[in-house]
Amino acid sequence: MSFNPDTALVDRHGRLHTYMRVSVTDRCNFRCVYCMPAEGHAWLPRDEVLRFEEIVRIVRVMAPSGLRRVRLTGGEPLLRRDLVDLVAELVATPGIDDVSMTTNAFGLADLAAPLARAGLRRVNISIDSLQPERFAAVTRGGKLASVLDGIAAAHAAGLGPVKLNMVVMRGVNDDEIVPLAEACLPGGALAGAVETVLRFIEYMPFEGRWHENVPAKEIRERLAAAGTLTSDSGTIPGVGPATYARWMPAHGTGSVRVGFIAPLTEHFCALCNRLRLLVDGHLRTCLGYEDTPSLRDLLRSGGSDAELLHAIAAIVRGKPAGHLAETEGGTAFEGVMTSIGG
Repeated sequence: MSFNPDTALVDRHGRLHTYMRVSVTDRCNFRCVYCMPAEGHAWLPRDEVLRFEEIVRIVRVMAPSGLRRVRLTGGEPLLRRDLVDLVAELVATPGIDDVSMTTNAFGLADLAAPLARAGLRRVNISIDSLQPERFAAVTRGGKLASVLDGIAAAHAAGLGPVKLNMVVMRGVNDDEIVPLAEACLPGGALAGAVETVLRFIEYMPFEGRWHENVPAKEIRERLAAAGTLTSDSGTIPGVGPATYARWMPAHGTGSVRVGFIAPLTEHFCALCNRLRLLVDGHLRTCLGYEDTPSLRDLLRSGGSDAELLHAIAAIVRGKPAGHLAETEGGTAFEGVMTSIGG
């Protein structure tokens, strides 16, 4: 499909948007401390959730204007029935070059192979601890063994590189920065048939859920103290806001590629090319701002493709220069992460 510059998804700061995260459900089988309140979350009624055909239509309309990559998120996307069918439809959409998914991997053991056959390229998997009891505490009930099975299945299905995401929180799991990196080395517990990439993510404050942030600079320093950390400018499929390096332990062999996603201490807003389609049809241009109209309502009121694209372009043009969240004080991100899709 040819690119139409007249309808390009460019905001007033000159950023072309080629990447969209699509939340297919707000439901999740985990209750991670950095994502959801302890009391849980009131799920949207089923009729308020975007239907698969609505998601595909939005993506199809956006593709000629620059959209090239789609990442499925949630909540937990594997909870959405017939997800394999959605992947196949998105992969078949002209102009879409890459379809991937972020998941907690609980249930991926059974779905990794079918998703790969449908055309899913790779997965990002959240794993914040390798200690079963701590993992259960951070996720409020998650079973580490099931996630490890899912990671192994992703390797076996060739969904690579398998990117593992660790949200680092001081006093909660920051003592596992080096152990998790060691587990990703060749032959380690998290390694497999395709490359494993470990990404360290700065904790982002959402509403009342505050934990102490560990800056990316400090994470790098801890890794360097335990081995050798060198810059890695190699191409990473689906590369986004992360900066990458290669880590080799002081004692042992092999190395692992590690990434650092630092939305608070190393803002990457100026290069942001992503949009977030929420499960209720709102197109969020930034984690920090939620005041956008619902594309779902336009679709269900009989809006044409031209009207849909006009609404999307208007939302993109209104994208702010960046968020206002900080490591201390500042503005918390709005909403609940399980509804926003990360």
